Amino acid sequence: MTEVSNENRFLHAVEMGLGAWQWGDRIIWGYGQTHTDKEIRETFDVSLNLGVRFVDTAEIYGSGYSERLLGKFLKEIEQPVLVATKFFPWPWRFTAGTIPRALKGSLERLKLDSVDLYQIHWSTPVMSPETMMDGMAECVQRGWTRTVGVSNFDERKMIRAYVALMRHGIPLASNQVHYSLLRRDPEKDGTLARCKDLGIRLIAYSPLEMGLLTGKYSAQNPPAGVRGAQYAEMLKRIPPLIDLMQEIALNHGDKTVSQVALNWLICKGALPIPGAKNIRQAEQNAGGAGWRLTDDEVAKLDEESDKVNQKLLP
Repeated sequence: MTEVSNENRFLHAVEMGLGAWQWGDRIIWGYGQTHTDKEIRETFDVSLNLGVRFVDTAEIYGSGYSERLLGKFLKEIEQPVLVATKFFPWPWRFTAGTIPRALKGSLERLKLDSVDLYQIHWSTPVMSPETMMDGMAECVQRGWTRTVGVSNFDERKMIRAYVALMRHGIPLASNQVHYSLLRRDPEKDGTLARCKDLGIRLIAYSPLEMGLLTGKYSAQNPPAGVRGAQYAEMLKRIPPLIDLMQEIALNHGDKTVSQVALNWLICKGALPIPGAKNIRQAEQNAGGAGWRLTDDEVAKLDEESDKVNQKLLP
């Protein structure tokens, strides 16, 4: 395994983060109906008080509103917070120079001079990983970001980004991917293992699979809106997995199903960044860290998860 660089060491010390996708998003998350700025601020404060000090946002979340909210909150607190945001590769952004310009816009919304982690949100056919990393290297050189990461990059593209950055003497800090008990592609396709080999932190978004791994929903009680349709088939298949998670949660005293799902990711070596829309969810998420499932429990969850995922294959 490659030794983690001094620049990236802080990211490997973080066990749990807070995802800010829900901040301002009306289409998927119902911002303005299920949660408002008041609830978001409460979840932010509770998360910080419970030791969660890494917040992940993006310029596209709420069309920039997520960054603006976070920037407002940061001005009103004294606790240190690690801030990550992302560059979105719109089709008209096809040169390396668009990346530092986009980061400058994010910094203005965040009211910061620099961020701790700047990530490419998605790969794109109009800009190669090498060109993207040229732009990211400029962001580091300007002092606008402490470290550089990618998101939704498969193993091949991640390695291209890693090699391209190393030409600038900059290590690739992270790869943020969709990873949960119901979405184990990073584990199965070798991305997680390669991240460990290269000292890259794998950040897991949607670690609770948009609420499915909280035990709150069922085929008879699906989530509202587009999530209900998106996960209709999966909701029919997951009861045995939820039952096992509940059993394991009871083995650890006052733990919950969602905390088992988050801790499973931590045991796998990933950094989960669950979102939260209220105080209760923030408390639940924070409780997923600071303890460990046993190796036997992880193996049982792997086995039951494999059964569910196998049934979902076309």
